[in-house]
Amino acid sequence: MRAAHDGAFNECVRLPPTPLLPVQLGVGQSTIWCKAEYMHPSGSTKDRIAAHILSQALRAGQLKIGGEVAEASSGSTSIAMSMMCSRLGLHFTAFMPEGVSRERSLMIRAYGGHVILTPKEQGMAGSLQACREWAKSRGAFEPRQFENMDNAQAHRLGTAVEILQQVPGGRVDAYVSGVGTGGTIVGLRLGFQDAGQHPKAIAARPIAGAGGTRCDCFAAMEQCSFSASIPGVLDDMSHLYHAEDFVEHQVVQISDEVAMQTTRELIGAGHPVGPSSGLNVAAALHIAHTLPPDAVIVTVLCDRMERYFSTELFTQWPKVNG
Repeated sequence: MRAAHDGAFNECVRLPPTPLLPVQLGVGQSTIWCKAEYMHPSGSTKDRIAAHILSQALRAGQLKIGGEVAEASSGSTSIAMSMMCSRLGLHFTAFMPEGVSRERSLMIRAYGGHVILTPKEQGMAGSLQACREWAKSRGAFEPRQFENMDNAQAHRLGTAVEILQQVPGGRVDAYVSGVGTGGTIVGLRLGFQDAGQHPKAIAARPIAGAGGTRCDCFAAMEQCSFSASIPGVLDDMSHLYHAEDFVEHQVVQISDEVAMQTTRELIGAGHPVGPSSGLNVAAALHIAHTLPPDAVIVTVLCDRMERYFSTELFTQWPKVNG
């Protein structure tokens, strides 16, 4: 359904709450409470920021129905923006480095969006520059997810509030998130503070394993990644996340092999997720050993697995006998 006028967009962008699921991998492992963001309509937590950023832009008059939206994103944000623009009667163009998985481009185009690929060797920086120039020449609205505070506000007003309503006892002792745009970890901090809670913040950072067997399927397109295998978790790209803003803060490094294996375990347990979810859960399990046994640890299952079918997650899936 397309919105015919500005007054129609409120209903189009209202998203239902996603479940908060207790996840336990293996005997004796701690229970981690996981926000199943992969259950959003386009399959990722980025639906939240697409809905909030676009609705705020419409309210402020920065964007009109029938207008153009342009964003540099190699994955879930572009998919979410394309879906939301199709609902709102907007025209979306994604700028991505050459080499992104075919599934992502197909999903964007399926929702009616356009894809412009930039040179692979320029990485996300090249896509950002091309997007800025194109948007300026056409007067298109740029969500600018890495610097737009409405990104964090979406999680402050949505994700954090839902978690506190859903988690047993309404208490969170620690929360875990990878840092890409920084919107999730910052928004959760603000939302928990609004409720008078100050849980420990854990920033999950993927690193190349010592075995040196990592796949370079994401390295060239996301040249700021800590890891070549975990897309969307970037170094020094966020203008929203500043570690010094957090009362309690810790960085947990997880090898990409562990993150990928945890992702496969999650899928095997019935959670159809991508690598960033495995990173988050692996970091949550790691930090659980340093906290009291009754500590409530929350993290996010960021997106669905189908956008990774042609990547290392599936092409290097361990063979099983029988």
